[in-house]
Amino acid sequence: MNTTDWAQELKPLIAKYKNKKHPLDYGNLYQLMVMVILSAQDSDAHINKVAPALFDKYPDLKSLAKAEAEDLEPYIGKVRNFSTKSGWLVEIAKTLKDDKNIPTTMPELIALKGIGRKSANVIMREAEAKAEGIMVDLHVLRVVPRLGISQAKTGDKMEKDMMAVLPQEMWSDVGMAISFLGRETCRPTNPKHDECLLSAVCDYCKAHG
Repeated sequence: MNTTDWAQELKPLIAKYKNKKHPLDYGNLYQLMVMVILSAQDSDAHINKVAPALFDKYPDLKSLAKAEAEDLEPYIGKVRNFSTKSGWLVEIAKTLKDDKNIPTTMPELIALKGIGRKSANVIMREAEAKAEGIMVDLHVLRVVPRLGISQAKTGDKMEKDMMAVLPQEMWSDVGMAISFLGRETCRPTNPKHDECLLSAVCDYCKAHG
């Protein structure tokens, strides 16, 4: 059983990444919501490339609400599962109708098609809303077991484990901070132990040094 005080040990990591913007290159909450939905099972870099043309055509929810799902194909046809995602986006636009109606609470966000807890946590962090959970993406799923915080195999279970050991004021930033650590330092192969702020408390580093 790992008895590390993670609330204390993760503070330097949160300080390093606290104000770092999400890798999705969005300009407002509408763009962020659309890009988060599009990025599921696709890469942030790819979505950053295709999104500008989509937003030129549909700059807000009002314009998107007038579209049909198939109208989006010329803009996001190369995005993974684009036909499903097109339907979700148009349905959300017709439901919310206006950018000012985009919610920033967990229950309201996950009620929308195509938005799960992970996406909702990202949107709430970027909107500076009060955190109701911890963002767990593929990077977090890889890094957290290495550290020894949780060995959960699913995002939902890992999120619960982390919420149990960390105070709520850390929730908003900790998921993204660990994600950035996974992107930059704790790579799937050849993690850079000598550059890692957490190497002294990391189970994986102790075992593989």
